Amino acid sequence: MSIKELVGQTTILTVARKAPFGYFLSDGNEDVLLHNNEVNREVEEGEQLEVFLYVDNEGRPTASMVIPEIAAGRYGWVKVTDVKPDIGVFLNIGLQKDILLGRDDLPAHKSVWPKEGDMLYITLRVNRNYLLYAKLASDQVIQSISTKAERESFNKNVQGYIYRTAKVGSWIYTLEGFKGFIHESQRKQEPRLGEKVEGRIIDIKEDGTVNVSLLARKQESLDLDSAHVYEYLMSRNGAMPFTDKSMPEDIQERFGLSKGAFKRALGKLMKDGKVYQEGGWTYEKKDS
Repeated sequence: MSIKELVGQTTILTVARKAPFGYFLSDGNEDVLLHNNEVNREVEEGEQLEVFLYVDNEGRPTASMVIPEIAAGRYGWVKVTDVKPDIGVFLNIGLQKDILLGRDDLPAHKSVWPKEGDMLYITLRVNRNYLLYAKLASDQVIQSISTKAERESFNKNVQGYIYRTAKVGSWIYTLEGFKGFIHESQRKQEPRLGEKVEGRIIDIKEDGTVNVSLLARKQESLDLDSAHVYEYLMSRNGAMPFTDKSMPEDIQERFGLSKGAFKRALGKLMKDGKVYQEGGWTYEKKDS
């Protein structure tokens, strides 16, 4: 097998000779450069080294003593380092050179593209010119590394990374190793690919996969909605032209809440003695 055919993988090569800018390594037939930037300890001529092979900016195979967690056919979690809307996102796999996940392998809508710092589960693919690119893990690959959830996990909070996204929902791999699905009705907005999210398990399927909701629990949601409404009221010096009789579309436009959620939030504020309604307006209830 030629050196080029080993690009994207680790192999054992012998240190053939030193050069001003690094070392030449050999498999007995071909030489490949190990640049000084890719050397992480003292090496000697004749020594056998385990190295990772990739292609430099001029298309030449080059070696690194830094062995990435991922390789062609081997998957791992890697961090997004840069986003280029015209070509895709770049990922740090531990080498001097970041790896591209091309735009064709990313969601059609750029609003759910990963951002810098997000995490993706990928492997490497090698194209016809022996250039390395990132390849996202398929659903089957995620399934192969996942752990089955037990009934005791029901209603528990979980955190995880979005590994696939679509209009109908998002797919999550949790820190516990559960493979889950977030239906579009269980999220306020569509999370990004690679985004870390927190939710709770609302169903456990026969196969051990889970359904997750990113929406707050009812009491948490009520508290948040009440705080949101009260904050708006106070921003208007304690008076606002909204009550539980207001039109649903007006409520939605101003607060981003359904009329039902708004009425519950307002009802809590009234019960807590913070507001009262009069003449189509809601007012702050001040201590007498």
